[in-house]
Amino acid sequence: MTFKVAIIGRPNVGKSTLFNRLVGKRLALVDDTPGVTRDRRLADGRIGDLKFQVIDTAGLEEASADSLEARMRRQTEQAIGEADLCLFLIDAKSGVVPADRIFAQMLRKRARKVVLVANKMEGRAGEQGFYDAYSLGFGDAVPISAEHGQGMGDLYYAIVEAIGEEVAYAGENEVSMFEGDLPKDAEALPLDEDGEEILPVYDKTKPLKIAVVGRPNAGKSTLINRMIGEERLLTGPEAGITRDSISVDWDWNGRTIRLYDTAGMRKKAKVQEKLEKLSVSDALRSVQYAEVVIIVIDAAIPFEKQDVQIADLVLREGRAAVIAVNKWDAVEDRQSALSEIRMMAEESLPQVKRLRVVPVSGLTGEGIDRLMQTVFEVHEIWNRRIRTSGLNRWLDDIQYHHPPPAVSGRRIKMKYITQIKARPPTFMVHCSRPESLPASYTRYMINSLRESFDLWGVPIRLIMRKGENPYVSRGKKT
Repeated sequence: MTFKVAIIGRPNVGKSTLFNRLVGKRLALVDDTPGVTRDRRLADGRIGDLKFQVIDTAGLEEASADSLEARMRRQTEQAIGEADLCLFLIDAKSGVVPADRIFAQMLRKRARKVVLVANKMEGRAGEQGFYDAYSLGFGDAVPISAEHGQGMGDLYYAIVEAIGEEVAYAGENEVSMFEGDLPKDAEALPLDEDGEEILPVYDKTKPLKIAVVGRPNAGKSTLINRMIGEERLLTGPEAGITRDSISVDWDWNGRTIRLYDTAGMRKKAKVQEKLEKLSVSDALRSVQYAEVVIIVIDAAIPFEKQDVQIADLVLREGRAAVIAVNKWDAVEDRQSALSEIRMMAEESLPQVKRLRVVPVSGLTGEGIDRLMQTVFEVHEIWNRRIRTSGLNRWLDDIQYHHPPPAVSGRRIKMKYITQIKARPPTFMVHCSRPESLPASYTRYMINSLRESFDLWGVPIRLIMRKGENPYVSRGKKT
């Protein structure tokens, strides 16, 4: 049995547009006029391999008891009661208004689970409303553009986290390719003449999005100026010169690059001014939309607590990351310093083995070519897809040499594994009693995946799911 998701919000925030996006066809009328939707509408929706029923609702409005608006509101309240999860939609361009706060209170009382979604985030017009959304009390908002299909990957993970993997992947949800936005064909990968999956090829004509992040005064803007060969960004000895994320297009060896210079990120307790809070939030958003993140640290004071927190944030977002050790021109004993910094990286960030560390100098340009070569190497690994046949040979092998532990006298059986998406590499294992599998064995599997398929230096996500092999019946005649 699948779960139900209701889209809730005041009029004209884009509920029907999101409904059409999730359903995959234009079922609901969409217009700039508020109040077009009056009845709740139910249809089958999906994001990638995640299937559910989605309910479109009328915009919530304050109204007298006997009015049409009041009857529309009761329909919406009924949808809230039916839904397992409510997507509370706000218009990021308009920001949080009093009506949003009224209905946030209603959802706190009536809804089982709520995910806050900031719609209309295309461009920069919606940034202020996105930051204001924190005041509604539902945690981080998921930034999307329902009209343009942006942010569907973030919405996917927000739904899974809120509803729980056991519920999200129950019923008829099947493993399929998922690359962040709604795919044109969400079925299994096509097969060649030998029955092997035809793996998708990354489009190298699109600009590679790289965010440059780090503590204040780590030399981010200086490094970008040196990379592009011009004084495009303001620099100086003062910390915090960069306030908002600035994008710069650049061509490196025939490849188009889009670099995002970001504000320096300090400890949360030290961020007091509203402007700096907005700058840091803007930097975080740049990380979410980047493909590769260059984390700039100061060679003189490497891996301070804030450096580690920034790197951990980048890795938890699932981005490909490279550590750039800046101001390398001032280091004397370079071989010893580099060995020590790489050891610090392994100890401070054990969740990603062999994280790439490249010494550079924004002042002299030393190491920039090596940095970019490393960026493309990591980006290729981050986009890598592995054939299902190879993964299942690997699964049989690790179970033979290092079987899962028996829990309460019963052995946990790993039945099947497939890669459900890249960017970062994400795998789903079908097994018996996944809730009983120790975390230590999951770490063993992740490390073995890295070693067997050369997935070093990027985050790996491993999802354990209870269920049968969804491809057992493929090819059988009915």
